[in-house]
Amino acid sequence: MLNVKSGLTYADYLKTSDDERYELLNGELVMPPAPLTGHQMISIALASRLYLYVNERGLGTVVTAPTDVVLSDTDVVQPDVLFVSSQRSHILTRENVRGAPDLVVEILSPATAERDRTTKLDLYAQHGVKEYWMVDPDARTITVLLRGETRFGVAGIYGEGQILRSPTLAEFGVALEEIF
Repeated sequence: MLNVKSGLTYADYLKTSDDERYELLNGELVMPPAPLTGHQMISIALASRLYLYVNERGLGTVVTAPTDVVLSDTDVVQPDVLFVSSQRSHILTRENVRGAPDLVVEILSPATAERDRTTKLDLYAQHGVKEYWMVDPDARTITVLLRGETRFGVAGIYGEGQILRSPTLAEFGVALEEIF
């Protein structure tokens, strides 16, 4: 992962190349490598199931990466998958998502796992993301975190043979064999 500069703002971020995938974390511009094929297969499996569930019930919008989520002037992330409820659709703009999604999914990779488990976890809690899924392709697990008053707590860790349940999307469930 390339760390380009620090002390930057969203205005600086907007000047980066459209051909590159950057994130702005605590004012530091970073460029993660392109995701692996397995990562993308997991992403599409989760996103498609979330999309069908949300769309059939008119619950909101499901979006996939790369989509800018502007959490603050110094924090712009591109989660692998995100959900914004209909009640909060005002944060969806033509250009980006302006605020914390209701649910964020990050698929861990060797280049991003540490950041997803620390920096992004803290940013998502700080900015009000309600639910955060950390998908571990190597362990074939998904950890579902639910935000309390100020930080996340583990709502469940799901592995093969189990059905993932979302506290935010009542009645949503997906068998992990369908994801991995």
